[in-house]
Amino acid sequence: MSKLATGVVTVALLGVSIVGYSFKGGEKKMLENSVEAGYESADELTAEPDSTGYLVRVGDLAPDFSVVLTDGKRVTLSSLRGKVVMLQFTASWCGVCRKEMPFIERDIWQKHQENDGFALIGIDRDEPLEKVLGFAKATGVTYPLGLDPGADIFGKYAVKSSGITRNVLIDREGRIVKLTRLYNEQEFVSLVEQIDKLLK
Repeated sequence: MSKLATGVVTVALLGVSIVGYSFKGGEKKMLENSVEAGYESADELTAEPDSTGYLVRVGDLAPDFSVVLTDGKRVTLSSLRGKVVMLQFTASWCGVCRKEMPFIERDIWQKHQENDGFALIGIDRDEPLEKVLGFAKATGVTYPLGLDPGADIFGKYAVKSSGITRNVLIDREGRIVKLTRLYNEQEFVSLVEQIDKLLK
């Protein structure tokens, strides 16, 4: 191989190495910024929504957030690590939510509310406290409901313009193990069964 050809190959390989290094550095910086913003991985910033509008997938670490409950307490998702956690995204104007919530109350909350290894939070989408309190009373639910002004928490999990009701089941390691959309009896039964299994 001539000196000229050797030089070209060397420069090309050096270029690939530099480009690769720069990309990895940018990826690392992106991940650092995403964690600071309350995401657990850079993928959550660039994820394309699925057919139901979810930005997260089964197997992902659940995006962290803090929520103020109707009793004034603040809960941070990451503080619940070690528990099985169910998030229900809801709102008073959602007819399917009103249909589903009594089943969540009866088949999940009443069954597991005394279990220290379980947490359930209903996250009400962009409604004031008085409206959410009235909604809880109308549906007869006693599980904790939190306020989500601007649907910012919802927006970490799904496209803000997409609909509810949605349930996100998270395991003890903080990973998403089930995602539901709308109310389907068979799917709801499988959700109940999966919670029972995770809590054994």
